[in-house]
Amino acid sequence: MTQQTARHAQRPARPQAPASAPGPALSTAAGPAPRRGRRSLAATTPAALRMLSVALVLLSLGWGALAGWTVSQHSSAASAVVHTDQPLALAAQQMYRSISDADVTATSAFLSNSQPPLATLQRYRADIATAAAELTTLNGAGQGNPQLTAAIAAVSAGLPTYTGYVAQAQAEYALGYPLTGGSFLQVASEEAHLVLLPAAKTIYTRQDDALTSTGSQATAVLPVVVALVLAVIIGLALIRAQRWLTRRTHRVFNLGLLAASAALIISAVWLVATFAVARSDLTRGIDHGSSPAAALAQASIEVQQARGDEILNLISRTGATSFEQDYKTVRAQIGPGTGTLLTTAASASQGQAADQVEAAAHDATTWYAVNDQVYRLDLTAAYAAETNLVIGTGAGSSAAGFDQLENDIGAAIAADNAAFQTSATAGANAYGPLEDAVIVAALLMAGGCALGIGRRIREY
Repeated sequence: MTQQTARHAQRPARPQAPASAPGPALSTAAGPAPRRGRRSLAATTPAALRMLSVALVLLSLGWGALAGWTVSQHSSAASAVVHTDQPLALAAQQMYRSISDADVTATSAFLSNSQPPLATLQRYRADIATAAAELTTLNGAGQGNPQLTAAIAAVSAGLPTYTGYVAQAQAEYALGYPLTGGSFLQVASEEAHLVLLPAAKTIYTRQDDALTSTGSQATAVLPVVVALVLAVIIGLALIRAQRWLTRRTHRVFNLGLLAASAALIISAVWLVATFAVARSDLTRGIDHGSSPAAALAQASIEVQQARGDEILNLISRTGATSFEQDYKTVRAQIGPGTGTLLTTAASASQGQAADQVEAAAHDATTWYAVNDQVYRLDLTAAYAAETNLVIGTGAGSSAAGFDQLENDIGAAIAADNAAFQTSATAGANAYGPLEDAVIVAALLMAGGCALGIGRRIREY
């Protein structure tokens, strides 16, 4: 027993397995992970789809707002060019020419005969009636422009004053008083040249500036470019959305997004094509109609100023050279010659208008030669010969040359304005129903995006 006990005592103790800490059960831990991933995907995908739907709907509505605004602005400006600014510019131009022609007609008539012919008096009265009618048309045009308002007021007040002076001159002349410096006729002519014509010129200049500004708005490229940039952004968003849906849902096509894409493409192409056509028509009308007509109108104003100064110089008989100096300045502006009004108009006019401008340039050269002779006679105090050359009715007189030049300029202006009206009207009409079309397309895009993605949301 003792030996056995000793052997048992010497035998080393069996090591006990250490208490193992509880560890992860690999087999149970690996199983639930895919289920949690599927639950997470199922929970987040509809939310992502909803966000995508909202984003695409907002982009679609933004396209409709921006494209509709762009079309509205261009269409309104094009319509204003045709129906508002151009008619007002023509009214201002016609008012100026009527006042100037009335002054020249009245002065020439009373200088030539104490009892002017009935036809001449009727022409004068018709000019005054035309000026008054055009002034009525222009009365509401000065709102918001103090300078234009003041000019219209000056013509409104000055026209009755001018006609009153002419009536007094006629009565004075009928009594045998000569029409010399200080007479009512000279006072009337000075009223026309110092008050009426400068104010009428200001009105025409402001209306022509308004026409140019509106034309620039109607042909502006930047708003269309911005709209197209937005269309490209929306198109890329639609493409990426469809690719994302294909990966997530394994559906190759989404009919709602395809319909939205088609509506975007159609409306964007329609916008670009319409703008290109409208801009081309408007630009042609402005460059080959309105612009040369404006240059010709300015040339007509300068011609009438030269003619009026010539007659005013004949009445005053002071021997001063100021009228001649003014005439030379005006002649250099009228042309023909590089940079002059007639040459500028000739380079831009087309067809019949170009032929009329060429005829006007020839007439101007002939008329200048007569005017040069008039001022030479004035310097030598040859008043009888000067009077005959200024107001005579012969083929070589200044009056005949002036009438011919004005007729050709007027015909060229009418031809240019007709060309402008045709092209500008076509440009304004080109937009047609485009504004409504892009808005409807935007609504279809928004509806297509909402329905197409909504169907995928319901699948979850």
